[in-house]
Amino acid sequence: MGKLWLICIASISILLPFLCNAFSPESPTDRRVLVLLDDFAIKSSHSLYFNALKSRGFDLEFKLADDPKIALQRYGQYLYDALILFCPSVERFGGSIDVAAIVNFVDSGHDLIVAADVNASDLIREVGTECGVDFDEDPSAMVIDHIGYAVSGTEGDHTLIASDDFIKSDVILGGKRIEAPILFRGIGHSVSPANSLVLKVLSASPSAYSANPKSKLSTPPSLTGSAISLVSIVQARNNARLLITGSLSMFSNRFFRSGVQKAGSQTKHEKSGNEQFLTEISKWIFHERGHLKAVNVKHHRVGETDEPALYRINDELEYSVEIYEWSGTSWEPYVANDVQVQFYMMSPYVLKTLSSDKKGLYSASFKVPDVYGVFQFKVEHQKLGYTSLSLSKQIPVRPYRHNEYERFIPAAYPYYGAAFSMMAGFFIFSFVHLYSK
Repeated sequence: MGKLWLICIASISILLPFLCNAFSPESPTDRRVLVLLDDFAIKSSHSLYFNALKSRGFDLEFKLADDPKIALQRYGQYLYDALILFCPSVERFGGSIDVAAIVNFVDSGHDLIVAADVNASDLIREVGTECGVDFDEDPSAMVIDHIGYAVSGTEGDHTLIASDDFIKSDVILGGKRIEAPILFRGIGHSVSPANSLVLKVLSASPSAYSANPKSKLSTPPSLTGSAISLVSIVQARNNARLLITGSLSMFSNRFFRSGVQKAGSQTKHEKSGNEQFLTEISKWIFHERGHLKAVNVKHHRVGETDEPALYRINDELEYSVEIYEWSGTSWEPYVANDVQVQFYMMSPYVLKTLSSDKKGLYSASFKVPDVYGVFQFKVEHQKLGYTSLSLSKQIPVRPYRHNEYERFIPAAYPYYGAAFSMMAGFFIFSFVHLYSK
């Protein structure tokens, strides 16, 4: 019995740090990150990127992708908040990790970064497909651009791309403009236009195409122009965030430090935009920016403070909610002019834009429609780069009781007058007729 007790205490002491440091809605930034590598040499060749994450407080755990002891969860609890796959050539993950485990990891609200390259295995391509992108089916294909290449390293095949076709979003890429082009060497992927959850963050130029740089084209390439995505992001419906790219090299120290001059441009930059670009986008991926929360949802009749159990038709009411954005260290007021509330039953009977006090409080007042039934207050806020907000609160609406109607309705005064005239005429006629006999 004593031994069993010691085993239980030891198990709790091992699991306690994981349970205590779990992903918290009150502090949504990912902290525990598992990095899977093809080779431990990547840890040093990409150290600038990893050190930037560590400097922001991330706890990185490095393992080989085929390590037989790796696992994403233990005893039903996830051990990590995010996963980085820098293992493009892995044929099979070790331990209990497979494609299904990675999909479940994301479905549980955790974040993912996938970096492939020209040696990408079928396994990594399958992970990309599950994330909503399709890498070029030709295993030897690379992105080639004979116009938008980097002058400093053409090597005759123009596979070192210098791209500056960014998504226009300050919340995703930060407010500071990225001046230098991004160096990219690797494989391109396509994004389905029907999938609204996947966004191209860095696109190829119209002159780019995907093909084998070591052989002549015998058929038209399957991926061409701006349809080629170099870096894509996904924000799932559960607000998990993903990044997919076909270049592991773009994260490397070499590409971070390299000078770059785009073909056709007279400007030569001493340093590429890779470090700034990947640092800013990692802040978005790991919820240091663009993460919203809503608190203190309230509604009540005008002039009152308590929330009623139901409303009566034509009541004047007030609705309010507080919305904050996570800055990476604290919650700051979210300022916007497009947050709306619906008073909804089968369809919205009322749609109002909430006014903001610039301190996080959003409010609106309106009259309950002249329809009774079970309504909902609904706030559905979806904006590029921000986590989605979906709030709903149900409330019944009743009609007037028999003793709550007005005795005289102003709009009916003409009818009252006509009825009174008719009654007066009837009584006069009856009186005259009675006394004329």
